Amino acid sequence: MRAAPTILHLDMDAFFAAAEQASKPSLRGKPVIVGGLGPRGVVATASYEARRFGVHSAMPTAQARRLCPNGAYLYPRFHLYRSVSDQVMELLRGLSPLVEPLSLDEAFVDLEAGGVAFDEAGARAAGERLRADIRAVTGLSGSVGLAGSKMLAKIASEEAKPDGLVLIPPGTERELLAPMPVRTLPGVGPATGEHLRRAGMTTVGELAEAGEDELVRLLGRAHGVALYRMALGRDDRAVVAERDAKSVSVEDTFDVDLHDRVRIRYEVQRLADRCVQRLRGSGHSGRTIVLKVRRFDFSTLTRSETLRGPTDDPAVVREAAGRLLDAVDTTGGVRLLGVGVSGLADYTQEDLFAQFAEASAEGAAGEPGAPPEGLAPGPGGAEGPVAAAEEEPAPERRWPAGSDVRHSEYGAGWVQGSGVGRVTVRFEEPGSAQPGRVRTFKVDDPELVPSDPLPLVDPGRPAQAPSSPASRPKSRSGAAAETSPGSETSSP
Repeated sequence: MRAAPTILHLDMDAFFAAAEQASKPSLRGKPVIVGGLGPRGVVATASYEARRFGVHSAMPTAQARRLCPNGAYLYPRFHLYRSVSDQVMELLRGLSPLVEPLSLDEAFVDLEAGGVAFDEAGARAAGERLRADIRAVTGLSGSVGLAGSKMLAKIASEEAKPDGLVLIPPGTERELLAPMPVRTLPGVGPATGEHLRRAGMTTVGELAEAGEDELVRLLGRAHGVALYRMALGRDDRAVVAERDAKSVSVEDTFDVDLHDRVRIRYEVQRLADRCVQRLRGSGHSGRTIVLKVRRFDFSTLTRSETLRGPTDDPAVVREAAGRLLDAVDTTGGVRLLGVGVSGLADYTQEDLFAQFAEASAEGAAGEPGAPPEGLAPGPGGAEGPVAAAEEEPAPERRWPAGSDVRHSEYGAGWVQGSGVGRVTVRFEEPGSAQPGRVRTFKVDDPELVPSDPLPLVDPGRPAQAPSSPASRPKSRSGAAAETSPGSETSSP
């Protein structure tokens, strides 16, 4: 614990949904839900307007649609979110060399290490500057917590939501924590929370009163001692600068269980290609190939194979993933597949034995590069079922809801929806003062093409404030709270 509140925790407000509202003027002030849109889709983020209807992250999208039928349901645009996150993290690194990202929208910062704050006044000033800079650079809002420890700084940022700042003065930690539910503390999930409830402990104050010995008896020594210290507000964990990624992976959940072994193999090889693209994008190679299979009964199997050296060759990764699949029973059906690469390195030492085996197989087929019988090259070189071009029409172009497009006549826009051979597009840009016009096209219209996201804020124009400014709700704790005139009105 520090004697000054110089550990800062930033949490962007409803990040994915807020980025969508900022880029789509017609959605500002309206419920927006970002996530998977299929029958098995899950909500990634809901805007504060959607949360008023009971929608929250990790909720099945089907349930969200029942609670909020008039919301805008959009596929995630991670390219945009990463771009905005990079801008935010760059601002944090301007405060200190010790920045510990937790996700795209969340991070700890050690203000003392950056020399920008050593006392309460300096920490508050740094937090307010950061919030203003984030709004100016991205047009979005972030909530800031300041305290003498990481645990309390994170609790403070939750108290500050949305679009506020909460500082916990040193010496007030126990008083602040006492009335809070035990689930507030890190490491207390549903099972531990229920175990403590049955023992008569529902608040942090009751944990502190129970004492260390009782918590050790209930939870074991490691967990009991750690929980008792946190109940007293003690947390000596340091802010650790970001580490290199340990693995790269991609996975897909299917709307309908896959039973056809040929289709399953095709999906595994398609995922292997996507994984290699992400691996190369990060500037790495890897030695260990990992296959993840979630079967029809929700049982999850993980298989791995370590190569002789790191690789970023898609053919090598595809072949290794295929060998791993051969050892998995998929008879009952598969609902999720994933391919990953771990044991990362920043150099490549190709697996010559795997390449030799691949070349030998091609030679045995009679033609270099010829796919096995019944298979044809798929996207990115993966193999998939042969398409009888003379019997089946070309696949219909897909236009996911929320994706960016550009039309030769109408300019930039985004997909509102598609179906029965048509796609509906709203043409508007992030800086538009009013919602844009809507047009409908055939899905194969040659003048309509996918596009990259536009920046949320034009560098030459000031960021816009939210459309309906209002005062932020009073903080749930007694900690010192501040807010800006542009705060959102709904509860976190």
